[in-house]
Amino acid sequence: MAAAGRSVSVSSNSNANTSTLEMHNGDDDDGQNLWSSILSEVSTHSRSKLPSGKNVLVMGEDGAGKTTLVAKLQNIEEYMKGRGLEYLYFNVHDDDIDDQTRCNVWILDGDLYHKGLQKFAVSSDNLSDTLALLVLDMSRPWTALDSLQKWASVLREYIDKLRIPPEVMRDLEQKLVRHFQEYTEPGTEITASPQRRNPSVADGDEESIVLPLGENTLTHNLGVPVVVVCTKCDAISTLEKEHDYRDEHLDFIQLHIRRFCLQYGATLLYTSMKENKNLDLLYKYLVHRLYGFPFNLPAQVVEKDAVFIPAGWDNEKKIAILHENFQSVKAEDNFEDVIVKPPVRKFVHEKEIVAEDDQVFLVKLQSLLSKQPPVAAGRPVDASNRGPGGSPRTPNRSGSTNVANVMPIPAGTKKIDPNMKGIVAGTTSEGVLANFFNSLLSKKTGSPGTGGNSAAGSGGSMPGSAKKSGQKHGLTDVQAELDRISSRSEMEASSPTTPTSPVDGEES
Repeated sequence: MAAAGRSVSVSSNSNANTSTLEMHNGDDDDGQNLWSSILSEVSTHSRSKLPSGKNVLVMGEDGAGKTTLVAKLQNIEEYMKGRGLEYLYFNVHDDDIDDQTRCNVWILDGDLYHKGLQKFAVSSDNLSDTLALLVLDMSRPWTALDSLQKWASVLREYIDKLRIPPEVMRDLEQKLVRHFQEYTEPGTEITASPQRRNPSVADGDEESIVLPLGENTLTHNLGVPVVVVCTKCDAISTLEKEHDYRDEHLDFIQLHIRRFCLQYGATLLYTSMKENKNLDLLYKYLVHRLYGFPFNLPAQVVEKDAVFIPAGWDNEKKIAILHENFQSVKAEDNFEDVIVKPPVRKFVHEKEIVAEDDQVFLVKLQSLLSKQPPVAAGRPVDASNRGPGGSPRTPNRSGSTNVANVMPIPAGTKKIDPNMKGIVAGTTSEGVLANFFNSLLSKKTGSPGTGGNSAAGSGGSMPGSAKKSGQKHGLTDVQAELDRISSRSEMEASSPTTPTSPVDGEES
């Protein structure tokens, strides 16, 4: 005590030295009580301050939203993403003592090339003040399990390299086991702001009964608290629409993530920065695990995009409830066989084809048609333009059948001499036919009713096709001529004389 008095007298002014010496000389008991009260007050005030040096190590794949998540906890909108190892922080405030501090946040790059940078964030001295935050991208759930196992192994490998003394590491592991076993379900009351409790004060001196851990619980104890945060949970609706994800697929994903969390004693939390979902809950849980603030929020497993399972709440029986919704999958199926990465849709940039002008197209079509060989006309022949052979000129004619089937002689052919034909075929029907056709060729179809002399004297010939206006009169003349020829043939048969031509008969 004298040494203490000397040190105080040296470091104090003369007035203080006088008063101090008087206290020692006068009443030693009162002086000891005064110094004890001062030291106790200082010690209590120092313990009531928020501790500094707490660290959060954030790990996950590139694009999972690690920096955005921490920026939301820091309540900043504009930030810059870095490479390698980023440093951010978020404020922690204690309303009871009106004190605040900063919690350090280290964000490790998603490239494994930068995993050696963990030494600047976590060391053997601050390992007990560190919390690991593993971030998953729920818009790509097929990478969830591989990402968790990869970053957990990276963290395990780094902690092993720190060469922590076995007794220290054992204490850190037992601390996680006690936290897991002593978890109690909180009430539904939600405090407006988290209030700090003194971490140095024990929860109770009475021995509490704790249940043993399950078979698959905390089998991979890292010695540091682990929180698994699934970001972009608003993409679950997109997975259901575009990739045909059903509730059983989402439960299957949650099943495997919860099994992982059970092995590492980790907390599971679904968040959405876009919809600002569960971010406040994440902040309260972090300050609860790092600074000892009370936490009164229960687990949430009803909403598929807002799951919250604190460390110590889950077990194998609760996970088995998810099996009830499985229909096409089984709990024993491999994660990679059920949650398959969808095929990548390749966007082919096709050249835009512009339709040409209609007139240009028609000109090209015309040139193609002109190069093709001519095709026989397939148009139907007009009945009025058909030859006389196809036209029923004498359908009810009572004459010889040979007359109806004989084609008329064209106008340009040579006429048959009636005199020669009469000599050769006087007693046959050939002369009669020759005289008949010559009389038809000599007549004019345009002037019906003319006699044989005028027809013969004109020397004109019948055109190739008869006009429709004279067709009826021509038929009448043919019928009359046939009647006359038949009567003359009967007379010649009765009196065999030298036949006379119809022309001569007409002239006489």
